[in-house]
Amino acid sequence: MKILYAYQTEAEREYVAEKLVGHELVFHLGPLGEGEAWTGEGVEAISIFVNSPIGEAELNRLPNLKLITTRSTGFDHIDAEAAKKRGVTVLSVPAYGEHTVAEFAFALLFTLSRKMFAAREAVVREGSFDPKSFTGFDLYGKTLGVLGTGRIGKNVIKIAKGFGLKVLAFDLYPDQAFATEQGINYLSLDEIFQQSDIITLHLPGGQETEKIINDQAIAKFKHGMIVINTARGSLIDTEALVRGLTSGAVGGAGLDVLAEEGNVADEMHLLASPHPKAEDLKTLLLNHYLIDHPKVVITPHMAFNTAEALQRILDTTIDNLNNFKV
Repeated sequence: MKILYAYQTEAEREYVAEKLVGHELVFHLGPLGEGEAWTGEGVEAISIFVNSPIGEAELNRLPNLKLITTRSTGFDHIDAEAAKKRGVTVLSVPAYGEHTVAEFAFALLFTLSRKMFAAREAVVREGSFDPKSFTGFDLYGKTLGVLGTGRIGKNVIKIAKGFGLKVLAFDLYPDQAFATEQGINYLSLDEIFQQSDIITLHLPGGQETEKIINDQAIAKFKHGMIVINTARGSLIDTEALVRGLTSGAVGGAGLDVLAEEGNVADEMHLLASPHPKAEDLKTLLLNHYLIDHPKVVITPHMAFNTAEALQRILDTTIDNLNNFKV
């Protein structure tokens, strides 16, 4: 099988080359994109990450494609309907980071609740050891709203109970057996927004969840709500979040993902393009506002990024490719 593999590090490329024996491998450094220099001639399978959107334009460049493997749990960066119409199978890695990402959600939460980033900056830049400006808040006794109770959300709930947090949950498809086992309640979004001190997002991307955190939702927040997002940037209306931070309705945000985060990474390319889209420029400015905001902690989509999780991702992807029958 001829495989086009979009890799990110040389170590990854070497490991994959060693394990995918008996296939014709074509390696491409970085994401696959409409404007990228890559050829799909004769390619029957591709392996990508979430920074490689696959839509009609990309599929048109891959006339022999039979399989898309994405090295992620979600696959909303892939036009699944278009792939299905062409008879292309889409496989993901559903169980690589249910503990890894859950732990990172709490890393973001602690950074906000105890103002650790600001405190470190004061020590490093000013040599200040005065703690008065960095009074935080306890997690114990607070109410945590968990939006999405898949594998990651379930582990967030288990961790939260260890810290003495009261947990409320929302899911498009509630798991009542899990709720009974953990002694938690599924509530409506409105009830969670009104009762929670903190919400953490673990929903998939897609039309059902796009901008689920918007002006209407924020208007129902308990004042000063902390928002954590390690799922998809599309879950949050960035303009609404900015307004919420300005008004105080949102007390802080820990974001491992941003709307159109690729525009931040490729800022110079976007600004240098002859006709950048106004919407892309607007999103870029809003994201920069969040990056510079003192009550916001932003990380570069790294919740999954541990040695153990990366190994699970590679091994599952290799199994997906080796076991697929053309």
